[in-house]
Amino acid sequence: MASTGYQMSGVDDITGIDLNPQPHYPYSFIQADALDILESQMPEGFDLIHASPPCQMHTRAKHLRKAQGGEPKYLDLLTPTLELLNAKWSHKTWIVENVPGAPGMEQAVIQCGSAYFLGVRRHRLFLSNRPLTGSKCNHKGQGRPWGVYHVMGDSIPKGGRTCLTVEQGRYVMGVDREIPWDSLKEGFPPAYTHSIGNQIMRELSYEL
Repeated sequence: MASTGYQMSGVDDITGIDLNPQPHYPYSFIQADALDILESQMPEGFDLIHASPPCQMHTRAKHLRKAQGGEPKYLDLLTPTLELLNAKWSHKTWIVENVPGAPGMEQAVIQCGSAYFLGVRRHRLFLSNRPLTGSKCNHKGQGRPWGVYHVMGDSIPKGGRTCLTVEQGRYVMGVDREIPWDSLKEGFPPAYTHSIGNQIMRELSYEL
């Protein structure tokens, strides 16, 4: 979904990298450890690096588990990603996405689905070595949002609710291709990287 937004902004020759197979990914794909890739010389062949380290380590659910005396289920892959990008790839344009409260993202901008007239809010942080502008929230105008997480059809009275079907999930996220629920709930609306990509493309065009 992130790649779709970048393509909409004019980014081409997109290649995705993930440790796990991604059968629904529509662009070139390499199955590998992203940290190993950042340690290698492969990124030299690309003009833009986008990283979305797993966010489960930094979500509110993680903090709740800790408060209840549980052990973290996930590793912090965000910190080494930022360290590698700053130490080795500062000459390349890079962008890192993660959830609010994630460490090292204090200077990031926020994107919200309500700013794009979507049915989700789904706040996400974007940090780059280029200047970025975030979106403005319009929670009041949006009304009660839908959630794309956990299981479909879940609802809390006067609180959160998840979409009833995967088709509704795609609609409220602004996704126009078939993606299963388990993949959809791990992503974010393409509108976010469409906006970020437009900003980066303008920035790069000024340098030509």
